[in-house]
Amino acid sequence: MTPLDGKVAVVTGASRGLGRRIALRLGKDGAAVALLARSEAGLRETEEKMPGGARVLLVPADLAATDSIAPAKERIEDELGVPSILVNAAGVFGPIDLVRDGDPAAWIETILINTVAPYLTCRAFVGGMIDRGWGRIVNVTSAAALHPPGPANSAYATSKAALNQFTRHLAAELKGTGVTANVLHPGDVKTEMWAYIKKAAQRLGSVGKAYTQWAEWVEETGGDDPEKAADLVSDLMSDAAAGVNGQFLWIRDGLQAPIPSWGESGELQPWRR
Repeated sequence: MTPLDGKVAVVTGASRGLGRRIALRLGKDGAAVALLARSEAGLRETEEKMPGGARVLLVPADLAATDSIAPAKERIEDELGVPSILVNAAGVFGPIDLVRDGDPAAWIETILINTVAPYLTCRAFVGGMIDRGWGRIVNVTSAAALHPPGPANSAYATSKAALNQFTRHLAAELKGTGVTANVLHPGDVKTEMWAYIKKAAQRLGSVGKAYTQWAEWVEETGGDDPEKAADLVSDLMSDAAAGVNGQFLWIRDGLQAPIPSWGESGELQPWRR
């Protein structure tokens, strides 16, 4: 028996990068895994790497299209069963540009993929988790949402700050149900997104200096091992993590030291006293 035998997991962004690593780990741990992403070719590559005997379902879907979630849910539940694990790993960095110069369509698409799509997938699957009294929701966020605001990153940072707050509200609703919802920063990983940021920031010259410096730092250090994010997701599936809810989580021994996010309020709001 493996830890997640009998569980059904849904992983978005499973065609590459962190989403792929997390999907492979959940499959190794015994879960049946529905792989969601735009690239069917990428999903097939992930499927080929899944451990032998793992039940896998490929679900090509454009998460920027809000009407893609309902048919994906129907197919997953028909072919694998009701999910009790959801990992929203799909994400785009979006436009690296000043607000006055950026493409509004690209800015909005960033919010759709990074914030609206996780809301829709959570909404689609959380009811089944609550009904069964067990579930784990993990939304991949970024430390960028906690950094001081700077130029040229309004789309990505806004989308992740909104994702953080949405997850906190969901976690508050889930208290006592056996279902948890958390966000995690996967570390500073040398992925395709990293390469995009490096190229786009160089184009902006001095305006993009902070992002150029970050990209160079990741290159010099080699970046965080993406397996650490998979380790953290796997840890959250355990019974020992049942009380971890509504938290901003960090990988173990990451290159970037954890930044204070949020905690319990020190006092009640005046109207609740």
